[in-house]
Amino acid sequence: MRTTRKYGYLWVTLGFFLISILGHWVFAWFAYLDEQEARHQIVTVSGYIIETARDTFENWQSEFLQLIWQVAGLAFLLYVGSPQSKEGDERKEEKLDYLVERIDPNNGKDFLDRMDRKYPKQ
Repeated sequence: MRTTRKYGYLWVTLGFFLISILGHWVFAWFAYLDEQEARHQIVTVSGYIIETARDTFENWQSEFLQLIWQVAGLAFLLYVGSPQSKEGDERKEEKLDYLVERIDPNNGKDFLDRMDRKYPKQ
């Protein structure tokens, strides 16, 4: 149950993906049947698979690969801690430390030490 909740967004996204790809291939079958009938050609499964796979990969190249890189690639870079992703955090951390020490000069340092022990900097 915990895995289901922890990765709920992944499961929902995977479900949407499977439904959409299945719908794409089902409707492509009917479009292929109509096209073959209009051309007075025989319907072959191999012809359908080749044509639909080509259409699917064309769409993925133009849309999904770009989006996947923008979302997944940038999220990965943020996760591994690229210099660009840490730049802002370190600056914010230093500002907050300064403010805490200025607001409560007597106890600010102790508070920051407790926070550093509780949440070690990486």
